[in-house]
Amino acid sequence: MNQLKLAFESGNGILRLAPNWVPRSFCIPGRRIKLHPDDYYALGGERGGIDERWFASTTPADNGPLTPKDEGVSRVVCENNELVTLRDAVEELGADLIGERLWNEYHAWPIFSKFFDNLGPLPHHIHHRDRHAKLVGQRGKPECYYFPPQLNNHGGHFPYTFFGLEPGTTKDQVRECLKNFTKGDNKLTNLSRAYRLEPGTGWDVPPGLLHAPGSLCTYEPQAASDVYAMYQSLVDNQIVPESLLWKDCPKDKLGDYDYLLDVIDWELNVDPELKAHRFMSPRPVRPEAEMLENGYRELWVCYKSDAVSAKELTVLPGRTAIIRDSAAYGLIMMQGHGTMNNLKLETPALIRFGQLTYDEYFVSEQAARKGVKIVNESLSDPLVMLKHFGPANPDLN
Repeated sequence: MNQLKLAFESGNGILRLAPNWVPRSFCIPGRRIKLHPDDYYALGGERGGIDERWFASTTPADNGPLTPKDEGVSRVVCENNELVTLRDAVEELGADLIGERLWNEYHAWPIFSKFFDNLGPLPHHIHHRDRHAKLVGQRGKPECYYFPPQLNNHGGHFPYTFFGLEPGTTKDQVRECLKNFTKGDNKLTNLSRAYRLEPGTGWDVPPGLLHAPGSLCTYEPQAASDVYAMYQSLVDNQIVPESLLWKDCPKDKLGDYDYLLDVIDWELNVDPELKAHRFMSPRPVRPEAEMLENGYRELWVCYKSDAVSAKELTVLPGRTAIIRDSAAYGLIMMQGHGTMNNLKLETPALIRFGQLTYDEYFVSEQAARKGVKIVNESLSDPLVMLKHFGPANPDLN
């Protein structure tokens, strides 16, 4: 039996994953994702600071010509701490890992999640819809945001996010901003609206929606794609390279501002009820009294997208809970310690670059349906985890 199958069987359908750190050359780390202070530039200053940790990822990061192979791809921890990519695990285990429904449709794990931890805001940018992304060999990228209280002891430089465009904005106004990209501040956010970010809440961000993420540390379940383009030229007193305006643009469309406008889902961006349609407050998975009686509380934190969804699970101090789901999922520990089907669950306070942990796992559909037994070994601290699911979650009704 090979190492991967041994890990799958010994974990009863649950795989332990190694921390998966990703730098961004255009970002300054917010230092809230528990990486050791000496390690935020462990990959070198030219690569940029590490301000992301990716979860349950089979998707390589697109970080320019210096990006090593498989950066952003999660690794399964096997016997003797040998590492195998999650992509290889999905290819080998197939439906046994992700379930017949997703395997038959995608033959791949079609999502990942991450912590995004930037000290300042990002530029107003866009993730392409499928019809534009496929022109450069990629998939469209819907994503969702949730702001975990455990990782937001400070709000960073600008805890507000611009979404979309002010109703009444014209395409000529946006085109003029795009043409002014190389002239300093193209003032694109003058045409937008910022919303204050609140820990413990989230937003749905469909592809085609302009957004300039604020500086709260963000949990982001999203489609398995790293497609994007930056439409704002100056943010947090930093110039954005023009190459990022034309990122993921077909070669025959370079310099075509009308193509950049076509990437924008106009109706979505000028929606006068954008907050009502995109903002997400947590929703109980089932009646709260029933859950508390059984030793836990579970909330939907991302639920407005059919492409991805997420739950926050809390097991009460000193309690044991059997948790069942209808789909495979990845999980990341946020607080507390205990066990899951006798596997260690820990929430480290500080992680060195390259260190292995017991805070991230992938739960197969079979194990999820059977139910996982989670024991909170603390008598005072709740055990809290975030769980990220793929498309068309059967439990999301």
